[in-house]
Amino acid sequence: MTPDSRLTAVREAMAAAEIDALVLRPSPDFRFLGGTGDDFLVVTAGALAETADPARLVPDRARRVGVDPEMRVRELFGLSIEAELVPAAAVLAPLRLRKEPHEVEAVARAAAAAEEVLGRARELAWFGATERAMAARLRALLLESGCEAVLSLRVAAGEHTARPAHRPGGRVINPGDALLVSVCGRWDGYCAEVARVFAVAEPPEDYEAMYSVVLAAHAAALRSMREGAAAAGVAAAVRDVIDGSGYGRFAAPGAGRGVGLGHEEGPWLRPGEDAALTEGMTLCLEPAIYVPDLFGARVADVVACAGAGPAVLTGGPPALHVLER
Repeated sequence: MTPDSRLTAVREAMAAAEIDALVLRPSPDFRFLGGTGDDFLVVTAGALAETADPARLVPDRARRVGVDPEMRVRELFGLSIEAELVPAAAVLAPLRLRKEPHEVEAVARAAAAAEEVLGRARELAWFGATERAMAARLRALLLESGCEAVLSLRVAAGEHTARPAHRPGGRVINPGDALLVSVCGRWDGYCAEVARVFAVAEPPEDYEAMYSVVLAAHAAALRSMREGAAAAGVAAAVRDVIDGSGYGRFAAPGAGRGVGLGHEEGPWLRPGEDAALTEGMTLCLEPAIYVPDLFGARVADVVACAGAGPAVLTGGPPALHVLER
C-alpha cells in the first residue's frame, strides 16, 4: 500500500464513520500517516498537514472530529474546535491491524534487537545486585542497541515474579531466586517486547514444572494461530493447557496483543475478541502464570502471522536458563 492509497483508505473510513477531520499528536497513529515532527497532524477530505494550530485546518462545519487517544487533556482543551470529539482509533485501529511486508520486516528487526539485549543480559552479574540496578543496566543495553524509546522494562526477583505490574525495586537478587526479565522498546519506529525467565544458581522448588506449563501453553498458542483463526481461540488454547495443569486460577487473563508502530495494539488475544488472524498481523504472544507470594513465569515473543502459519521472530522461549552469577 502506497502512502496515497493508505490516505485514501483512511478518508474512506472517515466518511463511513461520519468523521470530518482527524487531529493527531505524535503517536503511533501520527506515524502511521507519515507524521514526523512535534506538531499536530490534521487529516480532512482535502488536506493532510502538520501544524501547531489544528483548529485552523479543521473545516468550520465539521460536526465530528477524531482525536488521538494519546492526546493529553490540556491538548484537548486547547484545540478550540466546535465539534463533537471522538476517538480516532475507530478509523485507524482497523487499518493498522494488518502490516505491509516492509512493516513486518521492521517489526522483525525490532524483535531481533530486543532479543539480543536479553541475550546479553545473561552475561551480566546478577547475584547480589538489586532489581533496580539491573534494570538500569538493561536500559543502558537497550539504548546501546539503538532503541529510540524504552517503553517498559521489568526486572522481578523471587516472590516479585508473581506480580504482573511489578516495578524494579531495592530487592537483592539471591541464589535460588526465580527471575523474570522483560524489555520493550521502539527501534526505527516499530516496537517489540521479549520476556524471559531465569533462575539464579538453582531454580526454586516446583518452578521448572510450572515453567514447563508456560512453554506448553506457548506451543499450543502457536498451533492455533492459523489463517482465519479467532484471536479468542488463541487465548482459549493457552487457557486450556494451563487449566489442565492445575494452575488455571493463576493464569494471566490474556495471551497477548498486537505490536507494530505501538507496543499495545490490536488484535488482542483474549476471551471475547472476535478479530480473525490474517497474514501480516504481528503480535506479542505472552502466556503467563502468577502464583501469589511464591513465583511467576511469563514468556513474550513476537510472532508474525503468515499464510503458511505463524513465524516466531524472536526464536521462541528456551529451556529454563540458570544464571551462574
